[in-house]
Amino acid sequence: MKKFKTTTTNIKKMLAQWDAEIPESILQQQQQRQSRRVFLGQSAALMGGFAVAGLVSAKAQTKLGSKAALSEPWLTVAAVQEHLFPRTTGEKASPGASDIHALEYLQVMLNTPDADSDEGDFIIKGVGWLNGVANNLAGRPFIKLSKVDGERVLKKIAASTAGENWLSMLLNYIFEALLSDPVYGGNTNKAGWQWLEHQAGFPRPPADKKYWLLAKKTGGIK
Repeated sequence: MKKFKTTTTNIKKMLAQWDAEIPESILQQQQQRQSRRVFLGQSAALMGGFAVAGLVSAKAQTKLGSKAALSEPWLTVAAVQEHLFPRTTGEKASPGASDIHALEYLQVMLNTPDADSDEGDFIIKGVGWLNGVANNLAGRPFIKLSKVDGERVLKKIAASTAGENWLSMLLNYIFEALLSDPVYGGNTNKAGWQWLEHQAGFPRPPADKKYWLLAKKTGGIK
């Protein structure tokens, strides 16, 4: 009982510290995302009612190939993405986070010229907080946890403002990866579009006309 109380106290302290360190810009972004949550909820219903589990610097240039080539913090980010957006099988099979290359999309977005450095740093620092809670709650880092223990840890951090914002941010990027043109690194082989039976607009952007390249040519990005 004493050990349990100590663990609970430690986790509360960690989450309180995380809340205290959350940048104001992240809180403002969360307020903006609040207005989009109704849309996302409606979109989820239209997508067939799939289940979403649980409710470094931004300039890092990690190359993506296979999971074996990944290192931390990206291994943990990828594991959380899989937990939030798992692959399903059967009659209503759906792609998972790895199928749509959600991690690669996230890394591309964090490295665009107009990327928000606060956002990138918040995502990376969140891995440290997540593992701190995981170690206190289950005695090991998040990527070593069972699905059940992983769910417990994510629910625990979701109870904090910073944790809720962190998970919301990752989920937002997963949705973007699912719906965006493959030229931006996600939606590999149009997996998201095929699942949603979505017909892409025409013409689609070629690699040399990604939005930040166009913005740079017109003076939109310095």
